[in-house]
Amino acid sequence: MKALIQRVTQASVTIENEVVASISNGLLILIGIEEADTQEDIVWLTSKIANLRIFGDENGVMNLSVKDINGEIIVVSQFTLHASTKKGNRPSYIKAAKPDLAIPLYEQFVSQMEVENEKKVQTGQFGADMKVSLLNDGPVTIIIDSKNKE
Repeated sequence: MKALIQRVTQASVTIENEVVASISNGLLILIGIEEADTQEDIVWLTSKIANLRIFGDENGVMNLSVKDINGEIIVVSQFTLHASTKKGNRPSYIKAAKPDLAIPLYEQFVSQMEVENEKKVQTGQFGADMKVSLLNDGPVTIIIDSKNKE
């Protein structure tokens, strides 16, 4: 499971000209699910993200987590995080999980993220053509892969 985490001052997801998710200070998480992912990946990754100290404290040092600042979260499914560009110019998505596996894991990830952050998480819509807007704060963008534990 791969997550691209962006610290934002605002973010939103629009589908067919309708805003379906909108947050202010918090995290926009793009999540890519692969065939080998399990509940263990979800538990490890959601805990890591919720406790990641990437928000500034009173001295401007990145020492606070999204939980510490009572921040909001949007989670967006993003199978393209598993793109392989090794051969040719057309990315291969062979590692990305098919919807029958990916959708339940995505929903479990969102639920566990709500438990970890102790508040409702907003989402995009799995498989939809989404327009994601964000104001990256910093900018701070971090990629975490649950298979490498980094």
